[in-house]
Amino acid sequence: MKAESSKGARGTFSNFGFLMASVGSAVGLGNLWKFPYLTGTNGGGIFVLIYLCILLTVGFACILGEMTIGRFTKLNPIGAYKKIAEKYTFAGVIGVVVSFLIVTYYNIIGGWILKYLVSYLFGQSKVVSANSEMFFGNFISSAFEPIIWTFLFIVINLLILKAGVIKGIERASKFMMPLLFVLLIITAIRSVTLPGAFEGIKFFLKPDLSKLSMSTVSAALGQVFFSLSLGMGITITYGSYLSDSANLEKNAVMVPLFDTIAAILSGFAILPAVFAFGFDPSEGPGLIFVTLPSVFGSMPGGVIFGSLFFLLILFAAITSSLSLLEVPTSYLIDNKNWNRKNAVYVLSLIIFLISIPESLSNGIWQMKFFGMAFFDFVGYIAESVLMPLCGLLMCIVIGHVWGTDNAAEEITNYGTLEFKAKSYWSVLIKYIAPILIFGIWLNSTGILSLFGIV
Repeated sequence: MKAESSKGARGTFSNFGFLMASVGSAVGLGNLWKFPYLTGTNGGGIFVLIYLCILLTVGFACILGEMTIGRFTKLNPIGAYKKIAEKYTFAGVIGVVVSFLIVTYYNIIGGWILKYLVSYLFGQSKVVSANSEMFFGNFISSAFEPIIWTFLFIVINLLILKAGVIKGIERASKFMMPLLFVLLIITAIRSVTLPGAFEGIKFFLKPDLSKLSMSTVSAALGQVFFSLSLGMGITITYGSYLSDSANLEKNAVMVPLFDTIAAILSGFAILPAVFAFGFDPSEGPGLIFVTLPSVFGSMPGGVIFGSLFFLLILFAAITSSLSLLEVPTSYLIDNKNWNRKNAVYVLSLIIFLISIPESLSNGIWQMKFFGMAFFDFVGYIAESVLMPLCGLLMCIVIGHVWGTDNAAEEITNYGTLEFKAKSYWSVLIKYIAPILIFGIWLNSTGILSLFGIV
């Protein structure tokens, strides 16, 4: 039997609006930041190949599963799991906590991006690129400036989110996502046409089998999870705003498809340029804030392309942070009967207050948590411990508690839509996905390394 819809302050996406919002959530820093540097540190093409294989299996299974839970219950993750299997309500709690934790430091990085964009737009690009490593280090270790930019980034999100599902999230996503892809294509074309760019293209596309290892597979699995916003409660929340007539199977293909296109375009936008100017493709997270400003400072028209690049990164960061904040917002609306504006204001304030010590931990606050700065520690707990655990629980609930037949009834809208991949998806969600996700969890928590497996 279909779960009752939650009324009141909720809204309903159009199918295109859902697609753009979901793609906006997926196409974030996971694509434009993590994917290129993970490719650089994990052997280039072999990482891309493994990533695509995992996307077609675990990625498809999990995003369709979360989407189905959301639309069936028309509730936030906590309410959704309670509706389907009450003793697994804690899985929804984990999803809400993950989104809340991630958005606290995601907004800090969004503030960094905003700072760089403004620097390029107001003629400070030479200062940024002259000694990009020193500029970035001095900036993030500053006591006040990163906090100011974080506040501004949070305000942008607040203004969009308080407008609601349709007037806020959907409208912003419909504008930002098509423009993001246009900017990404322009940047990629410029990058691949630079002298010496071919080495970067070859590195990106040619699999190096000598780099194949458990660590490479684990990194690809983790990237699929982070990139598709799995285990964060986002897809459950966005799925709850879908109409019953929406084709879930099609959406579960389209979102990863656009996400992958963005990831591949990001690789073409970044790695050829990095090779063209002789920089290290395995720079890591500093690839965007250290390496690329040096690249832009070296290329003709670098100010223009640097501005375009940080603008598209900003759009990606905003659409993703909106989805992260919407998860706890929907909980307060559904379960606590808060109105949307109050929920957004209170959550934004709390998130900003938490972001202050996270930002300071990159500079003057040197206290360590298990050997990590507070900024890194929160990220480790959210991404490495809780996120894969939430995904694993989702597979268990659908595959072995609620049942794939019941889920398939929702996917087909009780026989009105075709579900071509039913058998394939059922095997994935019951057996293959949970085994691989459990492997992610064992590796990300460091348990495998204790036994010398990785």
